[in-house]
Amino acid sequence: MAHRIERVNHLIRQEVSQLLQRQVKDPRLGSFVTVTEVATSPDLKYARVYVSRIGSGDEKQETLDGLAAAAGFLRNELARRLELRRIPELRFQWDNSIERGARLLDLIDEVSQDSTGH
Repeated sequence: MAHRIERVNHLIRQEVSQLLQRQVKDPRLGSFVTVTEVATSPDLKYARVYVSRIGSGDEKQETLDGLAAAAGFLRNELARRLELRRIPELRFQWDNSIERGARLLDLIDEVSQDSTGH
């Protein structure tokens, strides 16, 4: 069962990414929304879609609002494109991993500069 969920997660991530790039024309989404991960519940009722975008806090909220507005359209398109009996309800969540990674790199740079005396 776990392998099937992984496959479904991969398919949903791929399709939602393509749909966001090519078919969703909401100005709140900007041009660089990235789907970083999809986590589908074991019963396939819900899929948490993690997204990321470079921008301010206001832009992040606008992005989530735009995605929530497009969720029905995206789900209908997934139903047309994927051969699944049940298409999960999409729930969008912000993924801070890129920002955390950048912050960690900054901290590592600070420590290495302090230790070399520069």
